[in-house]
Amino acid sequence: MPPTKAILEMSSNSPRRSGGRSARQALRAAPLSDDVRPIRAGMEGGRYKPLSDIDVQKIHNAALEALERIGLADAPPSGVEILTKAGAIQGDDGRIRFPRALVEDMLANARREVTLFSRDGKNDLLLSGNRVHYGTAGAAVHIVDVHGNEYRECTVQDLHDAARIVDELDNVHFLQRPMICRDIPDNYEMDLNSIYACTSGTTKHVGVSFTEPAFVAGAFEMLYEIAGSEAAYRERPFVSNSNCFVVPPMKFATESCEVMEACIRGGMPVLLLSAGMAGATAPSTIAGAITQATAECLAGLVYVNAIAPGHPAIFGTWPFGLDLRTGAMSVGSGEQALLTAGCAQMHKFYDLPGGAPAGASDSKMPDMQAGWEQMCSNVMAGLSGLNMVYEAAGMHASLLGFCHESLILSDDIIGQALRCVRGIEVNDETLALDQIEQVCMGGPGHYLGTDQTLNRMQSDFVYPALGDRTSPKEWAELDKPNLLIKATQRKEEILSKRSEARFDPTLDAKLRATHNIHLPA
Repeated sequence: MPPTKAILEMSSNSPRRSGGRSARQALRAAPLSDDVRPIRAGMEGGRYKPLSDIDVQKIHNAALEALERIGLADAPPSGVEILTKAGAIQGDDGRIRFPRALVEDMLANARREVTLFSRDGKNDLLLSGNRVHYGTAGAAVHIVDVHGNEYRECTVQDLHDAARIVDELDNVHFLQRPMICRDIPDNYEMDLNSIYACTSGTTKHVGVSFTEPAFVAGAFEMLYEIAGSEAAYRERPFVSNSNCFVVPPMKFATESCEVMEACIRGGMPVLLLSAGMAGATAPSTIAGAITQATAECLAGLVYVNAIAPGHPAIFGTWPFGLDLRTGAMSVGSGEQALLTAGCAQMHKFYDLPGGAPAGASDSKMPDMQAGWEQMCSNVMAGLSGLNMVYEAAGMHASLLGFCHESLILSDDIIGQALRCVRGIEVNDETLALDQIEQVCMGGPGHYLGTDQTLNRMQSDFVYPALGDRTSPKEWAELDKPNLLIKATQRKEEILSKRSEARFDPTLDAKLRATHNIHLPA
């Protein structure tokens, strides 16, 4: 007999509560207010620090030296003008070099807090200090069919469905476009339909990319229409630009830089994303990969603040791991978890809002490998105080596949990770000395059903929505429920309802009249 059941079935001399189990079930099922919830967006991490203070200073100095001595190549003409006017130096070799004093001046101008707004104002994300937020990201080209055990190309409907699912998940705080709409061959239409699919599926903050600089104007036209006006969007920009402004090692991505310039002019926050591959496009050592990513993002920070001092920007150091035996990405590795946690420390050193990848898996399906890989890096990212944990849910096959069922299961994984982030509160109440005395001296000899236990069961504990904690006997009595089947049922339940984020019919008709929207009305 399980110990808890044995305790409950002790002699009748022990005080017992009638309906105790049903009362606990009712408590767990009731929606919780934010002041009672044990976890929420923006919880404070920062307890885990894989780098010493001396290590952080060494990486900082090495990054500044790389910018001053090596610099970055391939800036667009507009970028050369912007950066040299700010004080950068273009050498005879065409590379842009950054004097240490220029970087330090621009760091002083950079915004220390960034709010990523939601469309309805209910899920705004304040990025500062060690506040942690988890969400999706990536550019997967395949959707994972868990029941057919196969991959197929992603569609705009898949992207919209992912947005609708994210809108229902408490622990997935934002939607950065996680997949490419492979059924829309025209890149301009794909970019605009990605915005439409995401923003009509969730009111949480959305991140998107643009294929070409010329496409940005049309995107702003759509966003201003959705917001109600240009002024309304600029006041609360609910869509940001994920911008791979560099091509590691140490080169600007010319067109992406031009996209970034256009986004800044239109009032859009930018994620400065440096995604080197350790051992291929970044040094193979963890410290070296972090150093290069830091240098590249510092160059991006100078770029942004030379255009618009204090413009909202996220310091997006995204170095990825590599399996040096095969050359394949290893986003689910322990090295990846260390890369991300180390990057988070650099963000804190500069006191800048930052983001990095965690929670993705190399496994092709949501199996045991996926579970350990997703949990390891998600926990370490949260404990390190990373502001934006990208690719934290649903991403498989080293970023090539996205899975709706895994997205739903990741809500449970992130919930447990956030509980680790919250840590242990130690005070007179939690030390529970009075409880110990009452239970042990004339009390029932156990804490099951006490007022203190019942009062804190929702505020202190995180209960998985789909994870199975039943005994083998109960599991058999419930017809041996399968986790993937439960996730699919939850997916179908969400998608069977109309999207709460859908646009007003008049606005939707206007958007469809102005743009070629591929999703059915």
